[in-house]
Amino acid sequence: MIKPMLERWLEAGLFASRWLMAPFYVGLLGALLALMGAFFQELVHEAPHLLAMTPNDAILLALSLIDLSLAANLVLIVIFSGYENFVSKIDVRGHEDRPEWMGTVDFSGLKLKLIASIVAISGIALLKGFLEITDPAQAVDQDHLMWMVTIHLTFVGSGVILALMDFLTSKSGKKH
Repeated sequence: MIKPMLERWLEAGLFASRWLMAPFYVGLLGALLALMGAFFQELVHEAPHLLAMTPNDAILLALSLIDLSLAANLVLIVIFSGYENFVSKIDVRGHEDRPEWMGTVDFSGLKLKLIASIVAISGIALLKGFLEITDPAQAVDQDHLMWMVTIHLTFVGSGVILALMDFLTSKSGKKH
């Protein structure tokens, strides 16, 4: 059976509308640049104090930089896999620096990578909060710390539930 011309045009238009997502991914490059700026700002701000740092200060600096790096990795994963899943394939197959995961992360995998990155970022923020407890110069807001733990556990629980849902869906044989 041949589809009516109006239906074919409608479907072609709907399919072409995926390109409306491309500016979102280009805009995320701005977020990546902002994270890079914050990374170097943190580094430059702490550079004069490097020789006078205590081990705790050095760990806090490293955690701050790791936190920014993880957030940047997350943005890059969303840009690449979101663009490839929803807009168009990125044709860099022959490039030696092409990440192995590129082109293999589906929407389900993207959700799990996203929540795993959020849990890691939250865990780093929580670790920084606990390290600040040992600094006598820092006033620790225990309510704030309790909320950080609660939010972190919520992220962990959400990740476990998402992974369980994906596992159960894959076992049922249905596509989602």
